[in-house]
Amino acid sequence: MRDAHTSGRKRETAAKAVFGFAAAFSVFAVFAIIFYIFYAALPAFREIGVFHFLFGKLWAPDKEFLAVSERFGILPMIVGTLCVTAGAVLVGGGIGIFSAVFLVAFCPKKLRAPLSHLIHFLAAIPSIIYGFFGLAVLLPVLDKLSPTGSGMGVLACSLILGLMILPTVTGIAKDSLEAVPSAYFEGALSLGASREQAMFGTVLPAAKSGVLTALILGTGRAVGETMAALMVAGNAAAFPTGLFSNLRTLTINMVLEMAYASPGSLHRNALIATGAVLLVFILALNGILGLLRHKKRERKIRPDRPPTPAKSQKPFSEPVFKKRGGLPRTLKYLSAVLSGVVLLALALIVGFILIKGLPAISPAFLFGPSGNAAASLRPAFVTTGLLILTALAVALPIGIGAAIYLSEYAKQNSRIVKVIRLFTETLSGMPSIIFGFFGVIFFCELLGLGRSVLAGGLTLSLIILPTVIRAAEESLLAVGDSLREASLALGAGRLRTIFYVVLPSAVSGIVTAVILGIGRIVGESAALIYTAGAVMYTPQGLLSEGAGFAVMMWKFSGEGLYLDYAYATAATLLLFVAILQALVALCKRGLTRGKRA
Repeated sequence: MRDAHTSGRKRETAAKAVFGFAAAFSVFAVFAIIFYIFYAALPAFREIGVFHFLFGKLWAPDKEFLAVSERFGILPMIVGTLCVTAGAVLVGGGIGIFSAVFLVAFCPKKLRAPLSHLIHFLAAIPSIIYGFFGLAVLLPVLDKLSPTGSGMGVLACSLILGLMILPTVTGIAKDSLEAVPSAYFEGALSLGASREQAMFGTVLPAAKSGVLTALILGTGRAVGETMAALMVAGNAAAFPTGLFSNLRTLTINMVLEMAYASPGSLHRNALIATGAVLLVFILALNGILGLLRHKKRERKIRPDRPPTPAKSQKPFSEPVFKKRGGLPRTLKYLSAVLSGVVLLALALIVGFILIKGLPAISPAFLFGPSGNAAASLRPAFVTTGLLILTALAVALPIGIGAAIYLSEYAKQNSRIVKVIRLFTETLSGMPSIIFGFFGVIFFCELLGLGRSVLAGGLTLSLIILPTVIRAAEESLLAVGDSLREASLALGAGRLRTIFYVVLPSAVSGIVTAVILGIGRIVGESAALIYTAGAVMYTPQGLLSEGAGFAVMMWKFSGEGLYLDYAYATAATLLLFVAILQALVALCKRGLTRGKRA
C-alpha cells in the first residue's frame, strides 16, 4: 500500500515537472529566437557598423565599388515602415474604435452577434488575400488618381494594412468597452447625459487602457506584415516623398532579397540584421503593452463606485451634462457610417474573390495530377496536410501541457504565471517573417533539415503555440471546480482527475485550439517561403520541399501567367477559412453551454 502511494506521488511529481517544462517552453523559445537572430546579425553589425547600418541612406548590396559602410543602410526602410504603420493605424485604428463603439452602444441587438462574427471572419482572412485584393482592385483605382500613373506606394500600403488591423482593433476595443461596469454608463445617464454623451464622455475614457492596447497590437501587426505590403508597396529602397511614392519596409526588404543572398555572405547577414532591428521594434511595442496592462491591473475599476467627477464638473447632486446632441450625436452617426464601411470592405473582398475565383475551381484544378502542378492545388493540399500534422504534433502536446500547468498546478496571478504569460504574449506578437528567419537559421541550417516540409512545420509549431496555450487554458479554467473536488473526494489523484475529468470536460476548447491553429497554418506564407519552400510540385515526404495554399497563391499571382488560378486559390482559401470559423463558433457555443451547466 505504501509502495503504491509512493509510486503515485512520484508520478504526480514527474507529471508536474513535465507540465512545468511545457509551460516554460515559450520562455525558451523567445530567448532562442532573440539569441539566434542577434547572433547571426552580429557579423553584419560588426563589419558595417551599427550607426552606418541604422542611419545609412543607401541600400545597394551589388555596388561593390562602394565601401561596405555605404552599401548597407536601412534608414529608408525604417522611415517607410513608420510611414505605412502610421497610415495603417490612422485608417484601421480610427475605424476600428468607432466600429467597436457602435457594436457596444448603438447597434441593434439582432445585428450585434452577426456583425461580431463578420469582424472575426475579417480577422481570419489570410494576409495574402488582402494583398491580392489590393493588387487586383485597389491599385487600378489608385492608378487613375496617381500623378505618376502608378497607385503603388504609401497610400495603397496604408489602406491595405489598415484594413488588416481593423478587426484586431475592433475586437479588443469592443471587449474593453464591454468590460467597463454598467455603473459608469448608468451614472452618467442619471447625471443628465444622453446615451451618446455617456458613451463618448464616460465609457470610452474609462476603457482607454484597453483601447490603447488595441492600437498597439494593431501597430505590431502592421509593422510585421510582409506579403500584403510586398504586393502593393512598389518595393523601392528609397525615402517616401508622397502618398504615391514607392517604398520598401523592413519586412519587404527581408523577404525580397533573401532568395539571392548567398549563405554566409555579408548581404545575407545584413538581411538578418534587418530582422534584428524589426525584432527590437516588436519587443519595444510588447514592453509598452506590458506596462499598459500592469497599470490596468493597478487601477481596477470598482463596479460599486460611480465615476468621480472632474474638478471642473459640478457635484453629483446637480445635473452635470446639460448640452444634448452636438458632437456626441455626430460621433454616433460617424460610428454607424464607419461600421458600414467595414461591412462594405468585407463584402468587396469576399464578393470579388468569390466572383472571380469560383468559376475557375474545378475537380481537375483541386485534385489534378502533380505532373500538372502549375494548374493544380493537389501539391498544396499534400503540403498543407503535412505541415498541419507536423505543427500540431509539436505544438498541441506542449500547448496543452502548458495550459494544464497554468490552470491546475500554478497559483493564479503568481509571479511565475505572469512571466510565462508575458513570454507567451511576446511569442504571439512576433511577426511571421521573424519566425521564418529563425526557422532558416535553426531548423534549415543548424539542424541540417534544409528547405523542407519538416522545417516549415517546426517553424509553424512555434507560431501557433501561443494560440493553443491560450485556447486550452481558457477551456480548462472554464471547467467547474466542483468536478475536480468530487473526483478528489472519491480518492482520485490530481493527475488522474486531470486526465479523466478535467480534459474530457474541456474537449470543446481544445478542439477550438486545434481549429485556430489549422487556420493560422493554412493562411501562413512569409514564414514558409524560405523554410518549407515555394515549389509547385507534390512533396515526396517531410524532407522534401513544398508550398502551402498561401505560398502557391503567391506563386500564381507573382508570375502573372496564372491569375485565374490565383483567384481560384484565393476563393478556396476563403471557403476554408469560413468553414473553420463556423467550427470555432460551434465549439465556443458548446463551451458556453458547458459553463452554464
